Amino acid sequence: MRRPPRNGAAASEGPGGWGLWGVQESRRPCCAGPNRCGQALLQIGINMMALPGGRHLDSIPIPGQRLHLMQVDSVQRWMEDLKLMTECECMCVLQAKPISLEEDAQGDLILAGGPGPGDPLQLLLKRGWVISTELRRIGQKLAQDRWARVHSMSVRLTCHARSMVSEYSAVSRSPSQEMGQIEKLLMEKCSELSAVTERCLQVENEHVLKSMKACVSETLSTLGQHFGQLLELALTREVQALVRKIDASDNIYTMESTTGNLFSLTQEGAPLCRIIAKEGGVVALFKVCRQDNFRCLYPQALRTLASICCVEEGVHQLEKVDGVLCLADILTDDSHSEATRAEAAAVVAQVTSPHLSFTQHLSSFLESMEEIVTALIKLCQEASSGEVFLLASAALANITFFDTMACEMLLQLNAIRVLLEACSDKQRVDTPYTRDQIVTILANMSVLEQCASDIIQENGVQLIMGMLSEKPRSGTPAEVAACERVQQKAAVTLARLSRDPDVAREAVRLSCMSRLIELCRSPSERNSSDAVLVACLAALRRLAGVCPEGLQDSDFQQLVQPRLVDSFLLCSNMEESFV
Repeated sequence: MRRPPRNGAAASEGPGGWGLWGVQESRRPCCAGPNRCGQALLQIGINMMALPGGRHLDSIPIPGQRLHLMQVDSVQRWMEDLKLMTECECMCVLQAKPISLEEDAQGDLILAGGPGPGDPLQLLLKRGWVISTELRRIGQKLAQDRWARVHSMSVRLTCHARSMVSEYSAVSRSPSQEMGQIEKLLMEKCSELSAVTERCLQVENEHVLKSMKACVSETLSTLGQHFGQLLELALTREVQALVRKIDASDNIYTMESTTGNLFSLTQEGAPLCRIIAKEGGVVALFKVCRQDNFRCLYPQALRTLASICCVEEGVHQLEKVDGVLCLADILTDDSHSEATRAEAAAVVAQVTSPHLSFTQHLSSFLESMEEIVTALIKLCQEASSGEVFLLASAALANITFFDTMACEMLLQLNAIRVLLEACSDKQRVDTPYTRDQIVTILANMSVLEQCASDIIQENGVQLIMGMLSEKPRSGTPAEVAACERVQQKAAVTLARLSRDPDVAREAVRLSCMSRLIELCRSPSERNSSDAVLVACLAALRRLAGVCPEGLQDSDFQQLVQPRLVDSFLLCSNMEESFV
Protein backbone atom coordinates (compact mmCIF):
# COMPACT_ATOMS: atom_id res chain seq x y z
CA MET A 1 0.00 0.00 0.00
CA ARG A 2 1.58 3.45 -0.89
CA ARG A 3 -0.09 5.61 1.40
CA PRO A 4 -3.47 7.00 0.54
CA PRO A 5 -1.38 8.52 -1.85
CA ARG A 6 0.02 8.27 -0.15
CA ASN A 7 -1.64 4.51 -2.47
CA GLY A 8 -1.23 3.95 -6.14
CA ALA A 9 -3.08 2.49 -8.92
CA ALA A 10 -2.76 -0.84 -10.52
CA ALA A 11 -0.36 -0.88 -13.39
CA SER A 12 -1.67 -2.00 -16.72
CA GLU A 13 0.73 -3.54 -19.17
CA GLY A 14 0.00 -3.55 -22.84
CA PRO A 15 1.13 -6.11 -25.39
CA GLY A 16 4.68 -5.90 -26.58
CA GLY A 17 5.79 -3.78 -23.63
CA TRP A 18 8.27 -1.04 -24.33
CA GLY A 19 10.50 -1.39 -21.31
CA LEU A 20 10.41 0.17 -17.89
CA TRP A 21 9.16 3.57 -18.93
CA GLY A 22 7.67 2.57 -22.27
CA VAL A 23 4.28 3.89 -23.17
CA GLN A 24 2.54 0.58 -23.59
CA GLU A 25 3.09 -0.23 -19.96
CA SER A 26 0.31 2.14 -18.98
CA ARG A 27 -2.66 2.98 -21.12
CA ARG A 28 -3.91 5.60 -18.73
CA PRO A 29 -3.61 9.04 -20.35
CA CYS A 30 -1.09 11.29 -18.72
CA CYS A 31 -2.56 14.78 -18.60
CA ALA A 32 -1.74 16.10 -15.16
CA GLY A 33 1.64 17.57 -16.00
CA PRO A 34 5.25 16.47 -15.66
CA ASN A 35 5.13 16.09 -11.91
CA ARG A 36 2.65 13.28 -12.41
CA CYS A 37 4.98 11.49 -14.80
CA GLY A 38 5.47 8.64 -12.38
CA GLN A 39 1.84 7.66 -12.80
CA ALA A 40 2.14 7.34 -16.56
CA LEU A 41 5.75 6.52 -17.33
CA LEU A 42 6.85 4.67 -14.19
CA GLN A 43 4.02 2.13 -13.85
CA ILE A 44 5.03 -1.55 -13.92
CA GLY A 45 4.96 -4.38 -11.45
CA ILE A 46 2.89 -4.14 -8.34
CA ASN A 47 -0.63 -2.99 -7.72
CA MET A 48 0.01 -0.49 -4.94
CA MET A 49 -2.44 0.62 -2.28
CA ALA A 50 -1.88 4.27 -1.57
CA LEU A 51 -1.44 5.34 1.51
CA PRO A 52 -2.81 9.23 0.58
CA GLY A 53 0.50 11.42 -0.12
CA GLY A 54 1.83 8.39 -1.91
CA ARG A 55 1.51 5.24 -0.06
CA HIS A 56 -0.31 2.06 -0.86
CA LEU A 57 -2.60 0.99 1.94
CA ASP A 58 -5.95 -0.20 0.71
CA SER A 59 -7.25 -0.28 4.22
CA ILE A 60 -6.09 3.31 4.74
CA PRO A 61 -8.07 6.05 3.05
CA ILE A 62 -7.19 7.78 -0.09
CA PRO A 63 -5.02 10.95 0.07
CA GLY A 64 -6.41 13.91 1.82
CA GLN A 65 -6.60 12.03 5.11
CA ARG A 66 -2.96 12.61 6.04
CA LEU A 67 -1.56 15.23 8.38
CA HIS A 68 -0.86 18.64 6.90
CA LEU A 69 2.81 17.62 6.80
CA MET A 70 1.93 14.76 4.48
CA GLN A 71 -0.53 16.39 2.11
CA VAL A 72 0.20 17.14 -1.53
CA ASP A 73 -1.80 19.92 -3.14
CA SER A 74 -2.48 18.44 -6.57
CA VAL A 75 -4.09 21.63 -7.86
CA GLN A 76 -1.03 23.66 -6.93
CA ARG A 77 1.24 21.15 -8.64
CA TRP A 78 -0.91 21.28 -11.75
CA MET A 79 -0.76 25.08 -11.82
CA GLU A 80 3.02 24.92 -11.56
CA ASP A 81 3.15 22.42 -14.43
CA LEU A 82 1.15 24.75 -16.67
CA LYS A 83 3.98 27.28 -16.56
CA LEU A 84 6.22 24.73 -18.26
CA MET A 85 3.89 23.93 -21.16
CA THR A 86 3.30 25.67 -24.47
CA GLU A 87 1.85 25.07 -27.92
CA CYS A 88 4.16 23.29 -30.32
CA GLU A 89 3.86 25.64 -33.30
CA CYS A 90 7.47 26.77 -32.93
CA MET A 91 8.66 23.18 -33.23
CA CYS A 92 6.64 22.68 -36.40
CA VAL A 93 8.14 25.83 -37.95
CA LEU A 94 11.68 24.84 -36.99
CA GLN A 95 11.20 21.53 -38.77
CA ALA A 96 9.89 23.33 -41.88
CA LYS A 97 6.58 21.53 -41.59
CA PRO A 98 3.16 23.12 -42.08
CA ILE A 99 1.19 23.72 -38.93
CA SER A 100 -1.31 20.89 -38.67
CA LEU A 101 -4.96 21.71 -39.20
CA GLU A 102 -6.10 18.55 -37.48
CA GLU A 103 -8.36 19.07 -34.54
CA ASP A 104 -6.03 17.35 -32.08
CA ALA A 105 -3.03 19.48 -33.05
CA GLN A 106 -3.89 21.97 -30.34
CA GLY A 107 -3.39 19.26 -27.78
CA ASP A 108 0.31 18.83 -28.55
CA LEU A 109 2.35 20.26 -25.71
CA ILE A 110 6.06 20.51 -25.05
CA LEU A 111 8.21 21.91 -22.30
CA ALA A 112 8.72 25.63 -22.69
CA GLY A 113 11.72 25.58 -20.40
CA GLY A 114 13.65 22.99 -18.51
CA PRO A 115 13.93 22.74 -14.75
CA GLY A 116 16.29 24.91 -12.81
CA PRO A 117 20.03 24.66 -13.49
CA GLY A 118 21.79 21.86 -11.67
CA ASP A 119 18.58 19.91 -11.08
CA PRO A 120 19.12 16.67 -13.03
CA LEU A 121 16.37 14.76 -11.22
CA GLN A 122 13.60 17.17 -12.21
CA LEU A 123 15.06 17.39 -15.70
CA LEU A 124 14.86 13.63 -16.11
CA LEU A 125 11.34 13.39 -14.73
CA LYS A 126 9.91 16.26 -16.77
CA ARG A 127 11.64 15.33 -20.02
CA GLY A 128 10.78 11.70 -19.40
CA TRP A 129 7.11 12.62 -19.00
CA VAL A 130 7.11 14.50 -22.32
CA ILE A 131 8.82 11.68 -24.23
CA SER A 132 6.56 9.06 -22.67
CA THR A 133 3.50 11.09 -23.67
CA GLU A 134 4.78 11.47 -27.23
CA LEU A 135 5.41 7.73 -27.49
CA ARG A 136 1.88 7.01 -26.34
CA ARG A 137 0.40 9.48 -28.81
CA ILE A 138 2.44 8.11 -31.71
CA GLY A 139 1.14 4.65 -30.89
CA GLN A 140 -2.44 5.95 -30.93
CA LYS A 141 -2.02 7.72 -34.29
CA LEU A 142 -0.30 4.68 -35.74
CA ALA A 143 -3.26 2.50 -34.80
CA GLN A 144 -5.51 4.99 -36.66
CA ASP A 145 -3.25 5.01 -39.75
CA ARG A 146 -2.82 8.79 -39.52
CA TRP A 147 0.58 8.83 -41.15
CA ALA A 148 0.98 12.60 -41.41
CA ARG A 149 0.55 12.94 -37.66
CA VAL A 150 2.78 9.93 -36.98
CA HIS A 151 5.62 11.51 -38.96
CA SER A 152 5.34 15.00 -37.47
CA MET A 153 5.20 13.55 -33.96
CA SER A 154 8.19 11.30 -34.71
CA VAL A 155 10.23 14.35 -35.71
CA ARG A 156 9.19 16.11 -32.52
CA LEU A 157 10.05 13.01 -30.47
CA THR A 158 13.57 13.06 -31.90
CA CYS A 159 13.97 16.67 -30.78
CA HIS A 160 12.75 15.85 -27.29
CA ALA A 161 15.13 12.90 -26.98
CA ARG A 162 18.09 14.96 -28.22
CA SER A 163 17.20 17.74 -25.76
CA MET A 164 17.02 15.33 -22.83
CA VAL A 165 20.39 13.79 -23.68
CA SER A 166 22.17 17.11 -24.15
CA GLU A 167 20.58 18.82 -21.12
CA TYR A 168 21.32 15.90 -18.80
CA SER A 169 24.90 15.67 -20.04
CA ALA A 170 25.34 19.38 -19.23
CA VAL A 171 24.26 19.06 -15.58
CA SER A 172 25.23 15.50 -14.66
CA ARG A 173 28.47 13.90 -13.64
CA SER A 174 30.65 12.22 -16.25
CA PRO A 175 28.37 9.74 -18.02
CA SER A 176 29.19 6.04 -17.97
CA GLN A 177 30.14 4.07 -21.03
CA GLU A 178 26.91 2.10 -20.79
CA MET A 179 24.84 5.28 -20.82
CA GLY A 180 26.75 6.56 -23.81
CA GLN A 181 25.99 3.39 -25.74
CA ILE A 182 22.28 3.52 -24.95
CA GLU A 183 22.12 7.22 -25.85
CA LYS A 184 23.61 6.37 -29.24
CA LEU A 185 21.12 3.53 -29.78
CA LEU A 186 18.24 5.77 -28.76
CA MET A 187 19.15 8.53 -31.19
CA GLU A 188 19.70 6.03 -33.99
CA LYS A 189 16.22 4.60 -33.47
CA CYS A 190 14.73 8.10 -33.37
CA SER A 191 16.31 8.90 -36.73
CA GLU A 192 15.16 5.58 -38.12
CA LEU A 193 11.60 6.25 -36.95
CA SER A 194 11.55 9.68 -38.57
CA ALA A 195 12.92 8.29 -41.85
CA VAL A 196 10.57 5.35 -42.13
CA THR A 197 7.48 7.41 -41.27
CA GLU A 198 8.48 9.96 -43.92
CA ARG A 199 8.65 7.18 -46.52
CA CYS A 200 5.19 6.02 -45.45
CA LEU A 201 3.79 9.41 -46.46
CA GLN A 202 4.79 8.72 -50.06
CA VAL A 203 3.24 5.23 -50.24
CA GLU A 204 -0.35 4.80 -51.40
CA ASN A 205 -0.53 1.03 -51.74
CA GLU A 206 -2.42 -0.31 -48.70
CA HIS A 207 -0.60 -3.68 -48.68
CA VAL A 208 2.79 -1.96 -48.67
CA LEU A 209 1.62 0.41 -45.93
CA LYS A 210 0.47 -2.54 -43.86
CA SER A 211 3.92 -4.13 -44.00
CA MET A 212 5.58 -0.78 -43.25
CA LYS A 213 3.23 -0.29 -40.30
CA ALA A 214 4.63 -3.45 -38.71
CA CYS A 215 8.14 -2.05 -39.23
CA VAL A 216 7.19 1.28 -37.62
CA SER A 217 5.59 -0.52 -34.68
CA GLU A 218 8.72 -2.60 -34.12
CA THR A 219 10.95 0.47 -34.33
CA LEU A 220 8.71 2.33 -31.89
CA SER A 221 8.82 -0.59 -29.46
CA THR A 222 12.63 -0.81 -29.59
CA LEU A 223 12.89 2.97 -29.17
CA GLY A 224 10.73 2.75 -26.06
CA GLN A 225 12.96 0.05 -24.61
CA HIS A 226 16.13 2.12 -25.18
CA PHE A 227 14.43 5.16 -23.65
CA GLY A 228 13.40 3.15 -20.59
CA GLN A 229 16.90 1.75 -20.13
CA LEU A 230 18.49 5.18 -20.43
CA LEU A 231 16.07 6.79 -18.01
CA GLU A 232 16.51 4.00 -15.49
CA LEU A 233 20.29 4.27 -15.62
CA ALA A 234 20.19 8.04 -15.22
CA LEU A 235 17.71 7.93 -12.32
CA THR A 236 19.74 5.20 -10.64
CA ARG A 237 22.82 7.45 -10.74
CA GLU A 238 20.89 10.29 -9.13
CA VAL A 239 19.42 8.04 -6.45
CA GLN A 240 22.89 6.72 -5.66
CA ALA A 241 24.09 10.29 -5.20
CA LEU A 242 21.22 11.06 -2.78
CA VAL A 243 21.86 7.91 -0.74
CA ARG A 244 25.58 8.66 -0.52
CA LYS A 245 24.78 12.17 0.67
CA ILE A 246 22.53 10.80 3.44
CA ASP A 247 25.23 8.34 4.52
CA ALA A 248 28.03 10.89 4.54
CA SER A 249 26.38 14.04 5.87
CA ASP A 250 26.11 15.13 9.50
CA ASN A 251 24.44 18.43 8.65
CA ILE A 252 20.79 18.39 9.65
CA TYR A 253 19.74 20.84 6.91
CA THR A 254 21.45 18.81 4.21
CA MET A 255 19.84 15.66 5.58
CA GLU A 256 16.42 17.28 5.61
CA SER A 257 16.73 18.44 2.03
CA THR A 258 18.09 15.11 0.78
CA THR A 259 15.47 13.06 2.59
CA GLY A 260 12.77 15.33 1.16
CA ASN A 261 14.11 14.76 -2.36
CA LEU A 262 14.07 11.02 -1.77
CA PHE A 263 10.45 11.18 -0.57
CA SER A 264 9.46 13.15 -3.68
CA LEU A 265 10.94 10.42 -5.83
CA THR A 266 8.90 7.73 -4.07
CA GLN A 267 5.75 9.55 -5.18
CA GLU A 268 6.66 8.96 -8.83
CA GLY A 269 5.73 5.29 -8.79
CA ALA A 270 6.77 1.76 -7.89
CA PRO A 271 9.76 1.52 -10.27
CA LEU A 272 11.51 4.43 -8.57
CA CYS A 273 10.76 2.87 -5.17
CA ARG A 274 12.48 -0.29 -6.40
CA ILE A 275 15.51 1.69 -7.52
CA ILE A 276 15.72 3.45 -4.15
CA ALA A 277 15.47 0.15 -2.28
CA LYS A 278 18.11 -1.54 -4.44
CA GLU A 279 20.51 1.37 -4.08
CA GLY A 280 20.45 1.34 -0.26
CA GLY A 281 17.77 3.92 0.45
CA VAL A 282 16.09 1.81 3.15
CA VAL A 283 19.40 1.20 4.91
CA ALA A 284 20.28 4.90 4.84
CA LEU A 285 16.89 6.00 6.18
CA PHE A 286 16.95 3.55 9.07
CA LYS A 287 20.42 4.85 9.86
CA VAL A 288 18.82 8.28 10.25
CA CYS A 289 16.09 6.82 12.50
CA ARG A 290 18.71 5.35 14.82
CA GLN A 291 20.54 8.63 15.52
CA ASP A 292 19.22 10.80 18.32
CA ASN A 293 20.65 13.99 16.85
CA PHE A 294 18.34 13.55 13.84
CA ARG A 295 15.13 13.07 15.84
CA CYS A 296 13.43 15.99 14.15
CA LEU A 297 13.88 14.15 10.84
CA TYR A 298 12.29 10.90 12.02
CA PRO A 299 8.77 11.70 10.69
CA GLN A 300 10.07 12.54 7.21
CA ALA A 301 12.38 9.53 7.09
CA LEU A 302 9.62 7.16 8.26
CA ARG A 303 7.17 8.63 5.75
CA THR A 304 9.68 7.92 2.99
CA LEU A 305 10.22 4.38 4.27
CA ALA A 306 6.49 3.68 4.20
CA SER A 307 6.39 4.71 0.56
CA ILE A 308 9.40 2.58 -0.39
CA CYS A 309 7.94 -0.47 1.35
CA CYS A 310 5.07 -0.64 -1.12
CA VAL A 311 7.43 -2.80 -3.22
CA GLU A 312 8.92 -6.16 -2.37
CA GLU A 313 12.52 -4.95 -2.51
CA GLY A 314 11.77 -2.33 0.13
CA VAL A 315 10.26 -4.85 2.57
CA HIS A 316 13.19 -7.23 2.11
CA GLN A 317 15.66 -4.45 2.84
CA LEU A 318 13.64 -3.45 5.91
CA GLU A 319 13.91 -6.97 7.31
CA LYS A 320 17.64 -7.20 6.56
CA VAL A 321 18.42 -4.12 8.67
CA ASP A 322 16.12 -5.16 11.57
CA GLY A 323 13.72 -2.40 10.62
CA VAL A 324 10.82 -3.95 12.53
CA LEU A 325 12.82 -3.81 15.76
CA CYS A 326 13.60 -0.13 15.10
CA LEU A 327 9.90 0.58 14.52
CA ALA A 328 9.01 -1.21 17.74
CA ASP A 329 11.56 0.88 19.66
CA ILE A 330 10.11 4.10 18.27
CA LEU A 331 6.49 3.09 18.98
CA THR A 332 7.20 2.06 22.55
CA ASP A 333 9.33 5.12 23.40
CA ASP A 334 7.06 7.82 24.83
CA SER A 335 9.82 10.39 24.47
CA HIS A 336 9.19 10.45 20.73
CA SER A 337 6.63 12.91 19.42
CA GLU A 338 3.16 11.75 18.47
CA ALA A 339 3.88 12.59 14.82
CA THR A 340 6.94 10.31 14.87
CA ARG A 341 5.01 7.41 16.38
CA ALA A 342 2.17 7.97 13.91
CA GLU A 343 4.59 7.71 11.01
CA ALA A 344 6.09 4.55 12.50
CA ALA A 345 2.54 3.16 12.67
CA ALA A 346 2.14 4.02 8.98
CA VAL A 347 5.23 1.94 8.14
CA VAL A 348 3.82 -0.96 10.16
CA ALA A 349 0.51 -0.62 8.31
CA GLN A 350 2.33 -0.72 4.99
CA VAL A 351 4.49 -3.78 5.65
CA THR A 352 1.55 -5.76 7.11
CA SER A 353 -0.92 -4.89 4.36
CA PRO A 354 -3.00 -7.99 3.49
CA HIS A 355 -2.89 -6.90 -0.15
CA LEU A 356 0.89 -7.40 -0.37
CA SER A 357 1.63 -11.10 -0.52
CA PHE A 358 5.36 -10.68 -0.01
CA THR A 359 4.88 -9.26 3.51
CA GLN A 360 3.37 -12.48 4.85
CA HIS A 361 6.80 -13.93 5.66
CA LEU A 362 8.13 -11.17 7.93
CA SER A 363 9.46 -13.49 10.63
CA SER A 364 11.00 -10.60 12.53
CA PHE A 365 7.58 -8.99 12.93
CA LEU A 366 6.19 -11.89 14.95
CA GLU A 367 9.00 -11.47 17.48
CA SER A 368 8.02 -7.85 18.17
CA MET A 369 4.27 -8.13 17.55
CA GLU A 370 3.14 -7.95 21.18
CA GLU A 371 5.15 -4.79 21.84
CA ILE A 372 3.90 -3.19 18.62
CA VAL A 373 0.23 -4.08 19.23
CA THR A 374 0.40 -2.72 22.78
CA ALA A 375 1.99 0.53 21.59
CA LEU A 376 -0.59 0.94 18.80
CA ILE A 377 -3.51 0.50 21.19
CA LYS A 378 -1.97 3.14 23.43
CA LEU A 379 -1.52 5.46 20.45
CA CYS A 380 -5.20 5.00 19.53
CA GLN A 381 -6.21 5.80 23.07
CA GLU A 382 -4.07 8.95 23.31
CA ALA A 383 -4.40 10.20 19.72
CA SER A 384 -4.91 13.95 19.51
CA SER A 385 -6.26 13.94 15.96
CA GLY A 386 -8.19 11.82 13.51
CA GLU A 387 -5.09 11.36 11.37
CA VAL A 388 -3.03 9.83 14.14
CA PHE A 389 -5.89 7.54 15.16
CA LEU A 390 -6.38 6.54 11.53
CA LEU A 391 -2.77 5.44 11.07
CA ALA A 392 -2.64 3.54 14.36
CA SER A 393 -5.98 1.78 13.78
CA ALA A 394 -5.02 0.95 10.17
CA ALA A 395 -1.86 -0.74 11.44
CA LEU A 396 -3.91 -2.73 13.96
CA ALA A 397 -6.44 -3.70 11.31
CA ASN A 398 -3.72 -5.03 9.03
CA ILE A 399 -2.03 -6.88 11.88
CA THR A 400 -5.28 -8.77 12.61
CA PHE A 401 -5.03 -10.14 9.07
CA PHE A 402 -1.30 -10.75 9.40
CA ASP A 403 -1.52 -13.13 12.36
CA THR A 404 -4.48 -14.57 14.31
CA MET A 405 -2.58 -14.25 17.60
CA ALA A 406 -3.02 -10.50 17.30
CA CYS A 407 -6.78 -10.81 17.91
CA GLU A 408 -6.18 -12.60 21.21
CA MET A 409 -3.66 -9.93 22.20
CA LEU A 410 -6.16 -7.18 21.39
CA LEU A 411 -8.82 -8.91 23.48
CA GLN A 412 -6.47 -9.05 26.47
CA LEU A 413 -5.58 -5.36 26.00
CA ASN A 414 -9.25 -4.28 26.13
CA ALA A 415 -9.03 -3.08 22.55
CA ILE A 416 -12.80 -3.34 22.07
CA ARG A 417 -13.43 -0.80 24.82
CA VAL A 418 -10.75 1.56 23.44
CA LEU A 419 -12.11 1.39 19.90
CA LEU A 420 -15.77 1.72 20.82
CA GLU A 421 -15.07 4.67 23.11
CA ALA A 422 -13.17 6.36 20.28
CA CYS A 423 -16.24 6.07 18.03
CA SER A 424 -18.04 8.63 20.19
CA ASP A 425 -15.10 11.07 19.92
CA LYS A 426 -15.53 13.10 16.73
CA GLN A 427 -12.01 14.46 17.06
CA ARG A 428 -10.55 10.99 16.55
CA VAL A 429 -13.20 9.18 14.51
CA ASP A 430 -14.76 11.52 11.99
CA THR A 431 -14.58 9.79 8.59
CA PRO A 432 -15.76 6.51 7.04
CA TYR A 433 -12.10 5.68 6.45
CA THR A 434 -11.45 5.53 10.18
CA ARG A 435 -14.65 3.59 10.85
CA ASP A 436 -13.52 1.16 8.17
CA GLN A 437 -10.41 0.39 10.26
CA ILE A 438 -12.44 -0.03 13.46
CA VAL A 439 -15.03 -2.37 11.97
CA THR A 440 -12.25 -4.38 10.30
CA ILE A 441 -10.68 -5.00 13.71
CA LEU A 442 -14.08 -5.90 15.21
CA ALA A 443 -14.88 -8.26 12.34
CA ASN A 444 -11.59 -10.12 12.73
CA MET A 445 -11.89 -10.24 16.52
CA SER A 446 -15.48 -11.50 16.34
CA VAL A 447 -14.24 -14.99 15.44
CA LEU A 448 -13.23 -15.32 19.11
CA GLU A 449 -16.03 -16.54 21.37
CA GLN A 450 -14.97 -14.25 24.22
CA CYS A 451 -15.47 -11.22 22.00
CA ALA A 452 -19.28 -11.33 22.18
CA SER A 453 -19.53 -10.53 25.88
CA ASP A 454 -17.18 -7.55 25.53
CA ILE A 455 -19.23 -6.23 22.61
CA ILE A 456 -22.47 -6.38 24.61
CA GLN A 457 -20.85 -4.85 27.68
CA GLU A 458 -19.62 -1.85 25.68
CA ASN A 459 -22.90 -1.39 23.73
CA GLY A 460 -21.07 -2.47 20.61
CA VAL A 461 -24.15 -3.91 18.89
CA GLN A 462 -25.69 -0.46 18.74
CA LEU A 463 -22.51 0.95 17.20
CA ILE A 464 -22.48 -1.84 14.60
CA MET A 465 -26.11 -1.07 13.87
CA GLY A 466 -25.11 2.55 13.19
CA MET A 467 -22.38 1.41 10.79
CA LEU A 468 -25.02 -0.35 8.71
CA SER A 469 -26.33 3.14 7.93
CA GLU A 470 -22.96 4.62 6.91
CA LYS A 471 -23.44 7.28 4.22
CA PRO A 472 -20.85 9.29 2.26
CA ARG A 473 -20.73 13.04 2.82
CA SER A 474 -18.91 14.18 -0.30
CA GLY A 475 -19.98 11.53 -2.77
CA THR A 476 -16.42 11.00 -4.03
CA PRO A 477 -15.69 7.49 -5.33
CA ALA A 478 -13.17 6.88 -2.56
CA GLU A 479 -15.60 7.82 0.19
CA VAL A 480 -18.45 5.86 -1.37
CA ALA A 481 -16.21 2.78 -1.53
CA ALA A 482 -15.21 3.29 2.12
CA CYS A 483 -18.87 3.45 3.15
CA GLU A 484 -19.58 0.22 1.27
CA ARG A 485 -16.73 -1.48 3.12
CA VAL A 486 -18.06 -0.24 6.45
CA GLN A 487 -21.55 -1.60 5.71
CA GLN A 488 -20.22 -4.93 4.48
CA LYS A 489 -17.87 -5.48 7.43
CA ALA A 490 -20.54 -4.38 9.92
CA ALA A 491 -22.88 -7.04 8.52
CA VAL A 492 -20.09 -9.65 8.64
CA THR A 493 -19.33 -8.73 12.26
CA LEU A 494 -23.00 -8.98 13.17
CA ALA A 495 -23.31 -12.39 11.51
CA ARG A 496 -20.30 -13.74 13.38
CA LEU A 497 -21.32 -12.33 16.74
CA SER A 498 -24.88 -13.62 16.38
CA ARG A 499 -23.63 -17.11 17.13
CA ASP A 500 -24.14 -15.90 20.68
CA PRO A 501 -27.91 -15.83 21.44
CA ASP A 502 -27.50 -12.78 23.68
CA VAL A 503 -25.96 -10.78 20.83
CA ALA A 504 -28.66 -11.95 18.41
CA ARG A 505 -31.47 -10.93 20.77
CA GLU A 506 -29.84 -7.54 21.35
CA ALA A 507 -29.56 -7.04 17.59
CA VAL A 508 -33.24 -7.88 17.10
CA ARG A 509 -34.19 -5.50 19.93
CA LEU A 510 -32.28 -2.70 18.15
CA SER A 511 -34.17 -3.40 14.87
CA CYS A 512 -31.09 -4.67 13.08
CA MET A 513 -33.25 -7.09 11.11
CA SER A 514 -35.31 -4.22 9.69
CA ARG A 515 -32.16 -2.43 8.58
CA LEU A 516 -30.72 -5.59 7.03
CA ILE A 517 -33.95 -6.16 5.08
CA GLU A 518 -33.86 -2.55 3.87
CA LEU A 519 -30.27 -2.97 2.67
CA CYS A 520 -31.21 -6.17 0.85
CA ARG A 521 -34.30 -4.79 -0.86
CA SER A 522 -33.15 -1.25 -1.61
CA PRO A 523 -30.10 -1.05 -3.92
CA SER A 524 -29.67 2.67 -3.26
CA GLU A 525 -29.18 2.01 0.47
CA ARG A 526 -26.13 -0.12 -0.30
CA ASN A 527 -25.02 1.82 -3.40
CA SER A 528 -25.94 -1.27 -5.45
CA SER A 529 -23.03 -3.15 -3.87
CA ASP A 530 -23.18 -6.92 -4.28
CA ALA A 531 -20.65 -7.43 -1.47
CA VAL A 532 -22.91 -5.56 0.98
CA LEU A 533 -25.92 -7.55 -0.24
CA VAL A 534 -24.26 -10.92 0.36
CA ALA A 535 -23.08 -9.89 3.84
CA CYS A 536 -26.52 -8.58 4.80
CA LEU A 537 -28.26 -11.75 3.59
CA ALA A 538 -25.85 -13.86 5.65
CA ALA A 539 -26.39 -11.73 8.77
CA LEU A 540 -30.18 -11.75 8.30
CA ARG A 541 -30.25 -15.54 8.03
CA ARG A 542 -28.13 -15.89 11.17
CA LEU A 543 -30.48 -13.61 13.14
CA ALA A 544 -33.57 -15.35 11.73
CA GLY A 545 -32.25 -18.66 13.01
CA VAL A 546 -32.31 -17.28 16.55
CA CYS A 547 -35.36 -15.00 16.37
CA PRO A 548 -37.58 -16.03 13.41
CA GLU A 549 -40.53 -14.12 14.82
CA GLY A 550 -38.90 -10.85 13.87
CA LEU A 551 -39.55 -11.48 10.15
CA GLN A 552 -42.67 -11.07 8.05
CA ASP A 553 -43.72 -14.04 5.92
CA SER A 554 -42.71 -12.35 2.64
CA ASP A 555 -39.28 -11.52 3.96
CA PHE A 556 -38.79 -15.05 5.24
CA GLN A 557 -39.91 -16.62 1.96
CA GLN A 558 -37.74 -14.38 -0.22
CA LEU A 559 -34.66 -13.61 1.89
CA VAL A 560 -34.23 -16.56 4.28
CA GLN A 561 -35.93 -19.70 3.03
CA PRO A 562 -34.43 -19.96 -0.51
CA ARG A 563 -30.82 -20.78 -1.26
CA LEU A 564 -28.50 -17.84 -0.67
CA VAL A 565 -27.76 -17.52 -4.37
CA ASP A 566 -31.48 -17.37 -5.21
CA SER A 567 -32.11 -14.62 -2.66
CA PHE A 568 -29.08 -12.78 -3.99
CA LEU A 569 -30.34 -12.92 -7.57
CA LEU A 570 -33.78 -11.77 -6.46
CA CYS A 571 -32.43 -8.75 -4.58
CA SER A 572 -29.74 -7.80 -7.09
CA ASN A 573 -32.36 -7.62 -9.87
CA MET A 574 -34.90 -5.82 -7.75
CA GLU A 575 -36.04 -2.42 -9.02
CA GLU A 576 -36.98 0.26 -6.56
CA SER A 577 -40.55 1.46 -6.47
CA PHE A 578 -41.11 5.22 -6.37
CA VAL A 579 -44.88 4.97 -5.91
